[in-house]
Amino acid sequence: MDLFRILLGRLHEMAAGLVRMLPQMAIAAVVLLVTWAVAKFARRIAERLFKRSHVRNTLVDLAETLVGVVIWVGGLMIASSIVLPGVTPANLLAVLGLGSVAVGFAFKDIFENFLAGVLIMLRRKMRIGDMIECESVEGKVEHITLRDTYLRHLSNELVLVPNAYLFKNPVKILTDGATRRHQVDVGVAYDVDLEAARSVIEQAVRDADGVDTSQRIDVFAKEFGDSSINFLVRWWAGSKPIDMHRSRDAVVRGIKRALDDAGMEIPFPYRTLTFKEALPLKRGAEKERMPPPAPSDGETRASDDSDGF
Repeated sequence: MDLFRILLGRLHEMAAGLVRMLPQMAIAAVVLLVTWAVAKFARRIAERLFKRSHVRNTLVDLAETLVGVVIWVGGLMIASSIVLPGVTPANLLAVLGLGSVAVGFAFKDIFENFLAGVLIMLRRKMRIGDMIECESVEGKVEHITLRDTYLRHLSNELVLVPNAYLFKNPVKILTDGATRRHQVDVGVAYDVDLEAARSVIEQAVRDADGVDTSQRIDVFAKEFGDSSINFLVRWWAGSKPIDMHRSRDAVVRGIKRALDDAGMEIPFPYRTLTFKEALPLKRGAEKERMPPPAPSDGETRASDDSDGF
């Protein structure tokens, strides 16, 4: 019976405490309702402000989420302080600080890629659709998330690259401009007039399809090769990979045709064989020493018949 009375007393005290806390809980509910309204309004304001700055949609969503989280954290701290007066915002911040350190160590790579994704999204460069190269990775940028960047290879494979990898390493954006410079090596024979060859090659490049003739075309004598004088030929064309292949195809075919028409040789490697001792030429001597061929049966009969007349 004593135990039953003790339990009833405890339940009575708890009920009385709950009744005493009802006003505080009501105030906390009002605070949460106000927090919800403020967070919704702030998200709309953030959306309008960020869309005016022409940033990526993913970054706009991130900004809205962060604004909402900050407001909700503040509202929950105020509500908890009202319901539980012994819990102060300073205590909550201390607990959150210790917890954030532990979570940070546990999810280091995830947070690193997250922050790198945010910084990549803040960049003006590397837009959706750009062709990029980063170390051993290359492809077309299809999508940028807060953790990964989706790259599509030219052979159609999709590669998910962690944002930290793209942020820490140099990234070459091939399609940043409408055009970029391409080059190829061309060799001519040693007995060819180099000035004439330069003029023929330059004109052939200028006449090739896809070459931007408003940009400079360079033809430089580069080196003494094994069998040729090599020229470095540089021109400007489209920055996309398909533009590079098309312009290079047109340039190479045009240079070959122009040099052939001018009678200028594009040599291939020659090989000279040297022997330690002179090789005897036996074929001619053997022919002289060989007896004449024996007559056939028909020829023998014909000679016999002639002798009979």
